[in-house]
Amino acid sequence: QVQLVESGGGLVQAGGSLRLSCAASGRTFSTLAMGWFRQAPGKGREFVAAISGSGDATYYEASVNGRFTISRDNAKNTIHLQMNSLKPEDTAVYYCAADSILSRIWAARDDTASALDAWGQGTLVTVSS
Repeated sequence: QVQLVESGGGLVQAGGSLRLSCAASGRTFSTLAMGWFRQAPGKGREFVAAISGSGDATYYEASVNGRFTISRDNAKNTIHLQMNSLKPEDTAVYYCAADSILSRIWAARDDTASALDAWGQGTLVTVSS
């Protein structure tokens, strides 16, 4: 099974930027759709962005559209989430996820997200005012 490890979280001021990374191992990376979710304090896990195995299709949650960009480097078995114009409400633990079917990621909700093929342990992003 694929294993995922996130990195890149930290503390940033509102308006700043961070780039999260997720390294995958244990499976052919290019065949996997990948995505990012986040869980803010006191809230459920929320879909953020998804990308197809080839990188030809991307999906974003409305609140991050235009500010965040998901990308992948299949040669390095890695995906990234470039987060610009960060807001305090972006504060959350960000999780990387993988699945063989792209729609299972971008359509995931609280009752389905846990069924995805793999999850990382999360990386904390804190945005201060």
